[in-house]
Amino acid sequence: MKIVIAPDSFKGSMSAWEACAAIQNGIKNVLPDADLHLIPVADGGEGTMDSLVTATSGHKVEVTVTGPLSEPVTAAYGILGDQETCVIEMASASGLCLVPNEQRNPMKTTTFGTGELIKSALDAGCKKFILAIGGSATNDGGIGMLQALGMRLLDSEGTPIGLGAQELHRISRIDTQKFDARIAGAEFLIATDVQNPLVGPQGASFVFGPQKGASAEMVHVLDDYLNHWANLIEAHSGIRLHDLPGAGAAGGIGGAFQAFFPSQTRRGIDIVIEYTKLAETMEGADLVITGEGQIDYQTASGKTPMGVAQVAAKKGIPVFVLAGSIGKGIDTLYQYGIHSIHSIVNAPMPLQEAMDKGKELLSLTAEQVLRTYVASLHPRP
Repeated sequence: MKIVIAPDSFKGSMSAWEACAAIQNGIKNVLPDADLHLIPVADGGEGTMDSLVTATSGHKVEVTVTGPLSEPVTAAYGILGDQETCVIEMASASGLCLVPNEQRNPMKTTTFGTGELIKSALDAGCKKFILAIGGSATNDGGIGMLQALGMRLLDSEGTPIGLGAQELHRISRIDTQKFDARIAGAEFLIATDVQNPLVGPQGASFVFGPQKGASAEMVHVLDDYLNHWANLIEAHSGIRLHDLPGAGAAGGIGGAFQAFFPSQTRRGIDIVIEYTKLAETMEGADLVITGEGQIDYQTASGKTPMGVAQVAAKKGIPVFVLAGSIGKGIDTLYQYGIHSIHSIVNAPMPLQEAMDKGKELLSLTAEQVLRTYVASLHPRP
C-alpha cells in the first residue's frame, strides 16, 4: 500500500518533519511494509523555508539582522538547490514569535530585518526570491524593509525618518535614488493567502493589528498612518494600494512589494506543492494523511490540509486529516476532498500537556485511523 504523509507543523509542538516521523511510526505498527512517502509541507508561514530547502537539497544561511524591536536577532534564509533561488520567512526576522507578549506594539515594530535578509541574499548572488510573509509582528507598510534596501523616506525638512509605523505619518517624500538597483533585475514570488487591502475596515490595521498588540484606539491611528503612506505611493508611482487585494498582507509589506518590486503573489501552499513535487509523488497512492495544529473553517482559506486535499481529490485519493484541535465549521472542508478529520487529543488534558505529548498522540492516532481504514478494505463476512 502506498501512503503519502504530508502534514504541516503543529505549532509549539513539532515541526512538519517531526509530524511526518510520528505519523510514519503509527502506520508501521499496522503496515510495516507499506510504501511510505514523507513530504513535510507548509502554507507560506512557519516551516515554508525548511520544506522547500529540504525538497530541493538546498541549504540555509544564518545572518544577524535587526529584529522587530530594533534589537539584533539571528535569522536565516534558504538557498534552494538551483543555487540562485532564495526563500525567506519574514517571521524569521520580523516575526511575532520574536516579541514577548508584554512588548507587542505594532506602532514600534519594524520590517528592517526582512530587508536585511533580502540584501544579504542579493549579495550572495540570488536573483529569484520566494517570500513567505506570514506571522509578522509589524504594521509599518514595509517601510523598514525599504529603508534597509536603500530607499530614503524623508520628512518635511528632508531628514530621513526612523523605524516603525509610528514614523509613517512623518513621511513627506519618497527618494528611490539609492534603492538597491539589483531588485529591478530579480524576481519576487510572494507566498500569502491574505487578500486584504491596505486600509479600511478590512485592511491591515483593523484585521491584523489587534493580534499584534494594537489597542482599539491604536488601530484607527495605524489605519490613518497607512492611508497617508498609500497616498504618497500613489502620488509617487501611480499605484493605488488603498483597496488593492493583498496590499494589507503582513502589516502592509504586501503593498510595498506590489509598489516597488517586480513581484507576483501566489498561495503559499501552491508554491510548496510545486517545489516539493507533491502531485507527482501522489501518483498511484492509496491514501494521503495530512495535518496541522488546529483545523477549523479558516483552513478553507488556503491552509495546508485543504491544499493537500485538493491535489489528492483530482486523483481520487482519500485524505485523512489529523489535528491537535478541531474548531468550528469543519463541515465546509469535506467539499475539497477531505474524507475525515481526527483530533489527536484522546483524553481531557491541559493544552501544554497535549503539546508536550504531541508526537506520541499523533503517532497513536495515525495508528488507530489506519487500523480503521484497513479494516474497511477487508470487512468481515
